[in-house]
Amino acid sequence: MDISTKKSDAPPPVSPPSETEQKRAARGVTRPGDRVFLGLSRGSGIFLLVIMAAIAAFLTYRSVIAISKDESNFLTTFEWNPTAVPPSFGIAVLVYGTVISSIIAMVIAVPIAVGIALFITHYAPRRLGGPLSYVIDLLAAVPSIVYGLWGALVLAPQLIGLFGWLDDYFGWTGILDWQGGAPRSLFTVGILLAIMILPIITSVSREVFRQAPQMHQEAALALGATRWEVIRMSVLPFGRSGVISASMLGLGRALGETMAVATVLSPSFEINASLLDPGGGTFAQNIASKFSEASEMGRDALIASGLVLFVITLLVNGGARMIIARRAEYSGANA
Repeated sequence: MDISTKKSDAPPPVSPPSETEQKRAARGVTRPGDRVFLGLSRGSGIFLLVIMAAIAAFLTYRSVIAISKDESNFLTTFEWNPTAVPPSFGIAVLVYGTVISSIIAMVIAVPIAVGIALFITHYAPRRLGGPLSYVIDLLAAVPSIVYGLWGALVLAPQLIGLFGWLDDYFGWTGILDWQGGAPRSLFTVGILLAIMILPIITSVSREVFRQAPQMHQEAALALGATRWEVIRMSVLPFGRSGVISASMLGLGRALGETMAVATVLSPSFEINASLLDPGGGTFAQNIASKFSEASEMGRDALIASGLVLFVITLLVNGGARMIIARRAEYSGANA
C-alpha cells in the first residue's frame, strides 16, 4: 500500500478549543440545552421539597388542633374515642401494632427475597430464571384488596395448624401462646405483609446482584472458591447497600399498608402479650376504617396519627441512608 494512502486513512487531528470556547468554559457558561436541563432538574428537586413541606405543614396544623383538645396522653393512651366529652385518644396500640407487624414481615421476607434473588442470578438456568423473575414481578402488581381477601379467606384458616404447633412448643414464652379462636392477629398480618413485600425486595436485590463485577467472581473461581464462596466474598458485599435499600422499600409498604391489614386483622385497642391473639391495630388500618364515619374532631385525630406514621417513615428512611453511607465502599459506584 502506498504511503500517501496510509496518511489519507488516518483520522484528522483534533483542533484545540478556540479562545472563545476557553473563555466560556472558564466563566462556567454552558450550552442552552444544558441550562434548560439544569433548570428542570433543580426545579423538580425544589418542587418535591415544597410538596413534602406542604404535607408536613398540613399534618402538623391539623394535629395541633386535635392534640390540644385531647384530655389524655396522646402517646401512651390505650383508647381511641375522639368524640367523647372530653375527647380521649392515643396511639400506643397503633405504634405497637404497626412496628410489630412490620418487623415480623421483614424477618420473614428479607431472607427469602435475598435467597430467591441469588437463586435467579447465580443458580437457576436461564430458561427457569426468566419466567420466575416475570412471575415475581407480576406479584407486585396485585392490588392490596386482593391480598386482603386472599389472606382473610384462604391464608388465615390455614394458619390454625401453625398456631397450634407454635403454642405447643413455644407457648411457654408467652409471646406465642394461643388461646384458640380465629387466627386474625398481628402475626397473621405480618405473614401477609411479608408475602406482599417479597416481590419488591426480590426484584431490587436481583438487579443489584446482577451488577456484581464479573471479574471479581471469575478471580475467586480461579483461586478455587466454590460458588457459595464466590457469592459470600464477591456478590453479597457488593450488593449489601442495594439489599438494604430494597428492604427499606419493602418496609415502607409494610408500614403504610391499609386494605390488606384492615381485611385480615380483628382490631381492638389493647396490646396482647401474645402475637397469636386477635387484637391490636395499625396506623393505616385505623385511618382507613374510621375516616369515613369520623366527625371533624375524629378526622383531626386520625390526621394526628397520620403525622406520627409520617415521622416514623422519615426516620426509617433516614436510618437506611445512614447505614448505606457507612457502607459506601460496597456500593456499585466504588466497585
